[in-house]
Amino acid sequence: MSLTAPLHGVVPPVCTPLDGLGEVDTASLTRLVGHLVDGGVHGLFALGSTSEVAYLTDDQRATALRTVVTAAAGRVPVLAGVIDTTTARVVQHARTAAELGADALVATAPFYTRTHPKEIAAHFRALRAAVDLPLFAYDIPVAVHSKLSAALVRELAEDGTLAGLKDSSGDEGGLRRLIVELGGREGRADGPVPHFSVLTGSELTVDAALLAGADGVVPGIGNVDPAGYVRLYDAARAGDWDLAAREQERLVELFAMVDVGPEQDMGRSSSALGSFKHALRLLGVIDDGATVFPQIQLSDESVALIGERLRAAGLPPVR
Repeated sequence: MSLTAPLHGVVPPVCTPLDGLGEVDTASLTRLVGHLVDGGVHGLFALGSTSEVAYLTDDQRATALRTVVTAAAGRVPVLAGVIDTTTARVVQHARTAAELGADALVATAPFYTRTHPKEIAAHFRALRAAVDLPLFAYDIPVAVHSKLSAALVRELAEDGTLAGLKDSSGDEGGLRRLIVELGGREGRADGPVPHFSVLTGSELTVDAALLAGADGVVPGIGNVDPAGYVRLYDAARAGDWDLAAREQERLVELFAMVDVGPEQDMGRSSSALGSFKHALRLLGVIDDGATVFPQIQLSDESVALIGERLRAAGLPPVR
């Protein structure tokens, strides 16, 4: 599906199921794409943080993206993460993504060494010039150590470099300032870049972001309950903010599964990604809840807590 209009709605960052050998489980991934599309999502983000992109080999990345594109079959656009440390490596990933049929690209600022805003701007412009696909910036300073300023994002939007932004900065005030910079909630359609998409990466404040003028959400736990986020989005678009808030509050309770792994035993990312995958396994969508080495795996006790969260959210496990 060609991305001919500004992206909006619910665009989950697709988990990457693994088989017993630690390779991409393409059968499970195909079922997951079906689960998401059947849930009403408006797009798919393959090879993002929730996809464990930083842990995958180049061959595994290609296998995962090829599988998502094939399974989506043009029903919704597929955005491909091309996340890596340097511009040259990102351009290589972008060319592969284009060959595999991605509809758009998602890239962070360069990382490992700290980069200046002028270097970040040059990075995005070089990537956009190298591969003719819509480009979304992924603002995740916890991982790349650089925060994309509202002024820089607007500059790159106005010159056509960027088609949108996924904001995973955790800076809700910064997101609001960006929306105001782009014309505000009521003025986006007549603002400096009316075609630009603003997507929040925060699963817990989607109703507030949509009320402020965001165009959609990229929710990791949307893998588990895509239909819930679609209901939230639809309620917000209809102006039913009470219904949107109720759905958001239910999803906040479901999201608590990310902390089932004891903090003294494992990292928060390992716990969160493991919880999404085991929830999908319990729901019968994928076959295995394992995360990529060296992430620590969830215990049976932690998985039992995930089952409790699913039941409380109205998503009874089938396994």
